[in-house]
Amino acid sequence: MAQPTGVYVTFSSKGLREDLENVIYDISPTETPFMSMGGRTDAIAVNHEWQTDALATAVATNFNEEGATLTAAEPAATTRLGNICQISLKTTLVSGTLDAVSKAGRKEELAYQMSKRAAELKRDMETSLIGANTGKTAMAADSTVRKLGSLTSWITTNASIGSGGTAVGSGGAGAVRTDGTQRAFTETLLKAVILLAYNNGANTKYLMMAPAQKQTFSSFVGVGGSSGVSNWTDTADGRIIGGMDIYVSDFGEMAVVPNRFQRSRDVWLLDPEYYKLAYLRPFNQREVASTSDGEQRAIIVEYTLQVDNEKAHGAVYDLS
Repeated sequence: MAQPTGVYVTFSSKGLREDLENVIYDISPTETPFMSMGGRTDAIAVNHEWQTDALATAVATNFNEEGATLTAAEPAATTRLGNICQISLKTTLVSGTLDAVSKAGRKEELAYQMSKRAAELKRDMETSLIGANTGKTAMAADSTVRKLGSLTSWITTNASIGSGGTAVGSGGAGAVRTDGTQRAFTETLLKAVILLAYNNGANTKYLMMAPAQKQTFSSFVGVGGSSGVSNWTDTADGRIIGGMDIYVSDFGEMAVVPNRFQRSRDVWLLDPEYYKLAYLRPFNQREVASTSDGEQRAIIVEYTLQVDNEKAHGAVYDLS
C-alpha cells in the first residue's frame, strides 16, 4: 500500500525519546573453577615455600633374627619447594563528566568499570594458573618481572606425555615443561594416569578439562560396550542425554569439571585438598593519583600457586 501524501512520519519528527533498555547484557564467562576449588593460605615472602615428605618404599624383606643388633638408619630429609609470587593488576580511568551524566544500565561509570576489571582480573589469574605453560621466574634484578610457575610446571609423577615432551623433573619444581606431540584424548590414556596416581597415593576427586575435551570425554565407552553410553533418550521426561559428569573409576568417583580458561591440550586429575592459592597481597582496590579531569582506580593482587604435593594430582598432557 502506498504512503499517502502529507503523512507525518517518525523519520521527519523531532523530540522522540530513545528506546534504550536500562540493562547491560554481558555473558562473558566468569567462572574460575580451579581457583574456586583450591584452598587459600598466606604468603609472607616473594618466594613462597613449603615442604613435602614421603614414607619409605614398602618391602617384603623386613624380617630379623632374635636379639638382632639395632642399627640406626638416618631418615631422608624433607623436600623444600617454592613458587614465586606474581603481581596481577587492572586499572581504569573515568572522566568526571562521564560519571556525572545520566547513563543507561548503570548509575556510576567508575563503579561499573571497576566491577568489570575485578572479573577480568580473576579470569587472568585462572589463565595464569591453569591455562598457560609457564615456569616460575624469580628475582634476578630490580627490573625482573616475577612470574609464578603454572600447574604444568608442577605435575610430573602422575603424567602421560606425548612423544618428544618432557616432565619437569623429580617432584615438580616450577620449571617449564616441553610440550610433546599432540594425540587424541582416549579413555586408555586417562585410565593409565588414574592407575599411576592411585599407586602413588593420590585420591583423585576431580577431572578438569577444556570444553572440547569434555565433549570427547562424554563419548568414552566405559564398561558399556563398543556402542558407547553417551547419547541416549530418557523417555520419562523426553531428554536426550549427551554428556557425562561423573567418572566412576576402579578407585572411586571423580566429578568432571569443564574449564574455559585452561589449555585444551591438558586434562587434570585433581585433589583440591593438596593445592592452594597463597596471597602475599590479597585483592586491594587503590586510588591512583591523576592529573586529568577524572578518577583512576587500580585493583592489585600478589599471589602464587602452592602445590602441596604434586603426587596428589595427575595430568594427561599433549592432547589434540
